[in-house]
Amino acid sequence: MNQHKPVIFIDSGVGGLPYYESFKKSMPTYPVIYVADRANFPYGPKEKELLSSLLAKLVEQLVTRYDPALVVLACNTASVTSLGYLRSSFPGLTFVGTVPAVKPAVLATQKNRVLVLATERTVQDPYIYDLARQFNAQCAVIGQGAPELVQFVEREYVHASKTMREEMVRPYLVQSLEAGCDGLVLGCTHFLFLLEEFQALAPPELAIYHSLDGVAQRVVTLLKGMGLPEKRSVSGEGTGNSMVSEVLSAGEAQPHRSFPFSVPPDRLVVTGSQDLDAGWSSLMRLYNFRREPWR
Repeated sequence: MNQHKPVIFIDSGVGGLPYYESFKKSMPTYPVIYVADRANFPYGPKEKELLSSLLAKLVEQLVTRYDPALVVLACNTASVTSLGYLRSSFPGLTFVGTVPAVKPAVLATQKNRVLVLATERTVQDPYIYDLARQFNAQCAVIGQGAPELVQFVEREYVHASKTMREEMVRPYLVQSLEAGCDGLVLGCTHFLFLLEEFQALAPPELAIYHSLDGVAQRVVTLLKGMGLPEKRSVSGEGTGNSMVSEVLSAGEAQPHRSFPFSVPPDRLVVTGSQDLDAGWSSLMRLYNFRREPWR
């Protein structure tokens, strides 16, 4: 296999960045392309068939252009609704899904009540409930859609104060406790940006679950199984700017604070022709990304 084939991470926006960085901590010089599918953001309200079709079209473009070693769906909604469809549509390509950490939550619960906080599409899909029954048929899973939390992370997080972030998190902790749950699953990758707030504000009797480390380790295991090296030079290294991005547009907003993830992608693709909002404009400026068209 070509040792230069990259790994591609796909999300509707910034949500997959925590998963990308978790992988980079294990294989820091392996080439990665991060794709923010802003042309189709948000994924949560979309019907399953439409989202699967949109993702298949995007993957086809990416495969043609980059010939990846594997593709990570760094999005719970995309994984729950479309992972099987993509695997059947691209039988020669390896996919890694990002699914809510329902299994550890239902195995650990003492009250047999767990809340899964996710997008509308994820909580409407039978996947998370079927998964819970597989490992603990006695556990009641409460699915709670939180589209406003997705929008907050995508568009406002970079400028939000600690107080604002805590105010966004607190109602879901209260809901979990009032519902008698002892586990709260962060079932949308965007919510990892607020993990610190969830963990700090949650009482000891409420455990917070996510799938961050497991996904990254799965990617590492697959790459090593393919015989791909753990160390190699990143494209552009030594040029003074190895963080090459490919974006259609970015504004000029000055970031007030950075995202809580310190490793920017080697290459960044942002789909869509719309101007980027303040959050993404700040990200562009923060990492001094070079802009190139995505077709």
